[in-house]
Amino acid sequence: MKRKLSSILLILVLSIVMLNGCSSKSDNTTPEETTTQAATEAETESEGETETEAANAPEAEIYVFIAASLSNAMTEIQEMYNQTNPNVTILYNADSSGTLQTQIEEGAECDIFFSAAMKQMTALQEGGYVEADSIDKLLENKVVLIKPVGQETKVTGFENIFEAKNIALAGVDVPVGAYAREIFTNLGISDKVDTMEINEGANVTAVLAAVSEASNEVGVVYATDANSVKDSVEIIATAPEGSLNTPVVYPVGLVKNADADDTQSKAAKDFLEYLTSADALAVFEKYGFSINE
Repeated sequence: MKRKLSSILLILVLSIVMLNGCSSKSDNTTPEETTTQAATEAETESEGETETEAANAPEAEIYVFIAASLSNAMTEIQEMYNQTNPNVTILYNADSSGTLQTQIEEGAECDIFFSAAMKQMTALQEGGYVEADSIDKLLENKVVLIKPVGQETKVTGFENIFEAKNIALAGVDVPVGAYAREIFTNLGISDKVDTMEINEGANVTAVLAAVSEASNEVGVVYATDANSVKDSVEIIATAPEGSLNTPVVYPVGLVKNADADDTQSKAAKDFLEYLTSADALAVFEKYGFSINE
């Protein structure tokens, strides 16, 4: 009987020791570790909820008219945006700002207009096509003179551009073409340029292609365009100080789209807001644009 009682007591003691050991192990977690673990779990849960909300968001298509010189940057921004907003389809229309302005005035469906100059944006605002309070003078660019890589030219800058055999220029209704002619006027060389063989491009992309392919000895484009094809063109000079009356500003704003439903309108506003985010601005800077403060 005593032996049986001793065995029972031994089992009780061992059980108490084991319980204390388990309790000690669970109590080893510090308050900091507990807080970190809770924060991680909350963050994971929040990310999951955000992804679920994005996946369940209503589908929308938005029409974004962009200056041709924005194409590369905006393509990358679209890919980034769709990672968290997969249900929004962004349809770009890239061309000269003057052509895009005309299309909007003629009734083309558009939600956002991103121009390469204030002239077109101002005209649309005054015509009642753009929401005035949505316009943001977001970016700046530079106008440069280029030539094909490896090709010889007597031209050393805008001041003696007329010494080239021929030149590629965008049309006067295209912002970069208007900027080029403003530079020639302020430098007093317009008459000499007018006597040159001029290949007039429909937009800045056409001018860049003409010089890249060595079809023209020189051309005038934006710095961002020249930097996008460094293997085929090189910059001779940047527009001289004082040769442009105003900075090369890129404004963006919401177009009054009567055909858009509430879902489309909200998607357009959200994307416009995203264009001013730190992530989007970093992409613009990567492609050579300056942020207009």
